[in-house]
Amino acid sequence: MSSPRPAPPVLPSTVPGGDRAAVDVLRLTAFAAEPHGGNPAGVVLDASASTEAEMLAVAAEVGYAETAFVVDPAVGANDRRVAVRYFSPGAEVPFCGHATIATAVALAERRGTGSFTLDTAVGAIVIETSRAPGDNAGPVTASFTSVEPEVRDLGPVVADRLLALLGVERASLDDRWPLREAFAGNWQPVVAIREQAVFDAFEFEPSAVRRLMDEQGWAGTVSVVCDQGVDEAGVRVVEARNLFPVGAITEDPATGSAAASLGGYLRDVGVLAPPARVVVRQGRHVGRPSLLVVDVPVAGGITVTGTAIPVV
Repeated sequence: MSSPRPAPPVLPSTVPGGDRAAVDVLRLTAFAAEPHGGNPAGVVLDASASTEAEMLAVAAEVGYAETAFVVDPAVGANDRRVAVRYFSPGAEVPFCGHATIATAVALAERRGTGSFTLDTAVGAIVIETSRAPGDNAGPVTASFTSVEPEVRDLGPVVADRLLALLGVERASLDDRWPLREAFAGNWQPVVAIREQAVFDAFEFEPSAVRRLMDEQGWAGTVSVVCDQGVDEAGVRVVEARNLFPVGAITEDPATGSAAASLGGYLRDVGVLAPPARVVVRQGRHVGRPSLLVVDVPVAGGITVTGTAIPVV
């Protein structure tokens, strides 16, 4: 474990409290492929005195897809283990990958790089943080390993409803990648589109998709993907559009939990021969290019790696 260095002074901001105490919120963007890319997340490093209603109100005021709240900054007096809850502007979310990366980076900046354990609603998540060798002032990279993934069939009636909402015909689907629901913290459907033009052009009505998601218990996103083939290093590249209609948000720029679910899905349907690596490119369609690195072992949880930097 490396020694901590002073946290960047540009990270904190304060959300007014109204009838409650003001809350210090760190604002970081995770998985950014460029300075204005990635998925922004709020992080509250000490929410031990906050109620559920107060955390939900802060998440709504911050306005990002999710804000992470460290409700126990040192479980059992161990400052390498914390308890975390995640809130979108409208509800609590069981798990959030990009906010997990942001939380781990914020902790590493203050407590030193190394291993952290985050106790979440879906179980204990182990996350490794590091800097490039010899670069004690460089950016922190974080890798979390998901809970054991699960994959199940997506019923034909629900599948038809979902495709109709996307305006996508079954003939446009990639028949190598069957319609499924996948879980690595949140259940979400995986829809693989064969043609890039169809993938780029589909549109959806956010409120209708949200109603279907709530009805089906899809707490994460609707994951729509398009295979980009294998790069020169033999790594499969996938482009993703992750639908997450909440408030003013329609698509998530980078979704760590969905990337983990995708890794579990690809292993389950036999697209990959693990151990294997997948690069997920996301966020281009909403102007926030992102890059997620997914490592798929022969068995067990899926590892997702990225960085988090201050929001520009």
